[in-house]
Amino acid sequence: QVRLVESGGGLVQAGGSLRLSCAASGRYAMGWFRQAPGKERDIVAFISSSGGTTYVADSVKGRFTISRDNAKNTVYLQMNSLKPEDTAKYYCAIYSRGSYYYTRAYDYWGQGTQVTVSS
Repeated sequence: QVRLVESGGGLVQAGGSLRLSCAASGRYAMGWFRQAPGKERDIVAFISSSGGTTYVADSVKGRFTISRDNAKNTVYLQMNSLKPEDTAKYYCAIYSRGSYYYTRAYDYWGQGTQVTVSS
């Protein structure tokens, strides 16, 4: 049975940092998405199962980094220089097929973790 457990969200001041973790029940290509109230769920970052391919959205490039520890089946999203506009619920998901930019490419989703950045 596939399991995803996210952790690491919270409240932080602008300019601060957080690290999100997503522990999976196996080794998968994974994506991080975020969704603010009233908005669509958008891709933040993607990493292949080996870690050899990564992608970070332009809106967070230079501030966010995706990585993984395959010994722990865990994917991380390091978020630095956080801005109020980064406030959203963040979800990790297991990639299945197609373009990894879109939610339809993912079969399994975590429960989400809230990130709130105060100004």
